[in-house]
Amino acid sequence: QTKMTEDENKAAAQDLAKRLRLLLDVAIAESGSEPTYSQIAAYLDQRGTSLSRSRWTYMVNGHRFVQDAAVFEGLAAFFDVDAAFLAGEGDAPIPAKVSAQLDLVRSMRAAKVKSYAARTLGDISPKALQAISRFLDEEVTHT
Repeated sequence: QTKMTEDENKAAAQDLAKRLRLLLDVAIAESGSEPTYSQIAAYLDQRGTSLSRSRWTYMVNGHRFVQDAAVFEGLAAFFDVDAAFLAGEGDAPIPAKVSAQLDLVRSMRAAKVKSYAARTLGDISPKALQAISRFLDEEVTHT
């Protein structure tokens, strides 16, 4: 394992946090509630891996990069995804349920913007509104 620079470490920490928050969002979409630290820690504990609350907080907030294969394996099993995805390996495929969630979040954001534009602009012409919608839909598919 090569030593990371501070910037690489920060980027990796934020990247991991993004993936973890995405998995939390997927879990909320699937079960209706966000998994708690206690549930996650208990699950890992059963697998013989410990995860302190402060470490979980670092990971999920992107404050510090944690490289711990046992923790990654346990979290991957908890969220039912490939550990390689969680570890951020470049060639690891995005799990289907995660990309579906990303699409959903993107379209919800676009819908929010559209309804905000419609409310704010009030008596805007239907043609202009359609143009805005088209633009936003294209943005959604490219992000």
